[in-house]
Amino acid sequence: MGTGIQLIRQLTPEARDELERADELLHVAADPAMTAWLGELNPRARSLNALYRPAVPRRQIYTEMVTEILTGVRRGSRVCAAFYGHPGVFVTPSHEAVRQARAEGYPARMLPAISAESCLVADLGVDPGEHGWQSYEATQLLLHGYLLDPTAALVIWQVDAVGKLDWSLAPEPLGLHLLGERLAELYPPEHGVVFYRASLYPIARPVVVRVSVDELSRLQAAPAATLYVPPLPSRQLDREMARRLGLTRG
Repeated sequence: MGTGIQLIRQLTPEARDELERADELLHVAADPAMTAWLGELNPRARSLNALYRPAVPRRQIYTEMVTEILTGVRRGSRVCAAFYGHPGVFVTPSHEAVRQARAEGYPARMLPAISAESCLVADLGVDPGEHGWQSYEATQLLLHGYLLDPTAALVIWQVDAVGKLDWSLAPEPLGLHLLGERLAELYPPEHGVVFYRASLYPIARPVVVRVSVDELSRLQAAPAATLYVPPLPSRQLDREMARRLGLTRG
């Protein structure tokens, strides 16, 4: 399950029930306040944050998290694994834990939650249904050369970790500059983009930093982990298709 983005306030009633009922509550919290609150809610809560270590590949860290989750399941415990945000959005160990548990014959499910994308839509006032919606992880976008449509909105995740395979907080400008080069192929230099991070606390505002595409190649660090690229003007209407759909006459 997911704890949402903002401290406690975005937790669903369904998710809270599971937190309280768990024989073992394992969690990856965004801050010490959430860790403390989970410990008060369920005395059997235990953080997995210590598994994040510098120079250790993220894939290994995720594997260790899955092992921790399934160890309790295999000894018969009702295990709840709580992750920051939505448990199914850029959370590899949650998907893998559910898959492995089911493969071994244990009942397992994932609960929906408020994600960073949900907050972005609300805070930036954008509508995925207006122009279309593209969503990619930054490193995957560069490595696989996905075909982007500049007339649809684009969300790029983990831009502060482009090209990093391990868990590290040290800024690495090269990946950000290469991402800027990729966007410069599709958008004019003056096209505005938005670095975004949702607010963790009710009293704090989200991080919203607006720059132009040509500025990306000069930044030494990403101001926030998520980049929103607004769409260019919409394509011309396909009048023949509109006619076939019965939306126009003639």
